[in-house]
Amino acid sequence: MRTSTSEKLRALIEAEARRAGFEAVAVTRPDAIPLAPARLAEFVSDGFHGSMAWIAETLERRAEPSTLWPEVRSIIVLAMNYGPDRDPRDVLAKSDRGAISVYAQNRDYHDVMKGRLKEIAGKIVARAGGDVKVFVDTAPVMEKPLAEAAGLGWQGKHTNLVSRAHGSWLFLGTIFTTAELEPDRPEIDHCGSCRACLDVCPTDAFPAPYRLDARRCISYLTIENKGPIPREFREAIGNRIYGCDDCLAACPWNKFASAASEAKLAARADLREPPLSELLALDDAAFRAFFSGSPIKRIGRDRFVRNVLIAAGNSGDASLTPIARGLLGDASPLVRGAAIWALSRLLSEGEFGSLAATAAKTEADAAVREEWLAALANPAKAD
Repeated sequence: MRTSTSEKLRALIEAEARRAGFEAVAVTRPDAIPLAPARLAEFVSDGFHGSMAWIAETLERRAEPSTLWPEVRSIIVLAMNYGPDRDPRDVLAKSDRGAISVYAQNRDYHDVMKGRLKEIAGKIVARAGGDVKVFVDTAPVMEKPLAEAAGLGWQGKHTNLVSRAHGSWLFLGTIFTTAELEPDRPEIDHCGSCRACLDVCPTDAFPAPYRLDARRCISYLTIENKGPIPREFREAIGNRIYGCDDCLAACPWNKFASAASEAKLAARADLREPPLSELLALDDAAFRAFFSGSPIKRIGRDRFVRNVLIAAGNSGDASLTPIARGLLGDASPLVRGAAIWALSRLLSEGEFGSLAATAAKTEADAAVREEWLAALANPAKAD
């Protein structure tokens, strides 16, 4: 039997994907996610996107792949495993250490994947002609519904993709092509009655299965949120200083997942359980140097130190008090405000009151003054 041109192209894509380090590759059509537009519109209309205005601004293009690029005929979805070699929640018991989401413990995956996707895309054009476009999740593409339609997994109750082979630990990228490829069969939902991901969420960010209110999600609060961490979530954040893996780590399907290879996306040793004391000492230059090539760099030093100060306040570690006091004079109001909250937790009520009596008088920023007033009105520690 003669092999068709489409089959030969598919074989090439699969071989190149394996060579580039992708664990899974599948194909779907641009019209394969008809329910996604309404779900996305509901997410935005409910305000669940919070301050992520770009989601609302790109609603039409994000929901309909052919609107983003009318010439697309097939969408190739590729997945790269970034599974950890241990339970990432273990660090949550070490209050003097910071918990960084697994995906951010190495190089920025956008850079890693995009280069490899471009290589594969180039091979497709060389073999079949036509045109291609490569997307990682910085573009208005709904990778998770497309991955489900292509059969790579299904969107679990935590809204992330779940794979029977890789659990919840997959990065996704897409190649849009004008080539006609045979689509794969969609995957079905295998969550059943399990609620592990929903019940483990520290901030109750899931109003219902398969629905996420990003405004309550620790990943949103510590990464996308540019302002102070809302007070109602500060204790629940614990020592999570960049993102949160709880819902992913709780998924029972992870028992089939393997750890990412050292050659690809294994964690940097110094980002597994970094000491809060060292992170609080980072100025802007040191922050940029320490997180060079890391996705953490994009939130900037001030937001990051804000997060670390919340963790310091939750740590109960009095040795962090001097550096937190020093940050009361930081140039960033965001940092100063978080330092106030941390100190209100680390100092006795009397000590904090004495500090406020002098330090609060020199504060010019209205939001930071409000932090002083709130901390004095609601003392967290009285021993």
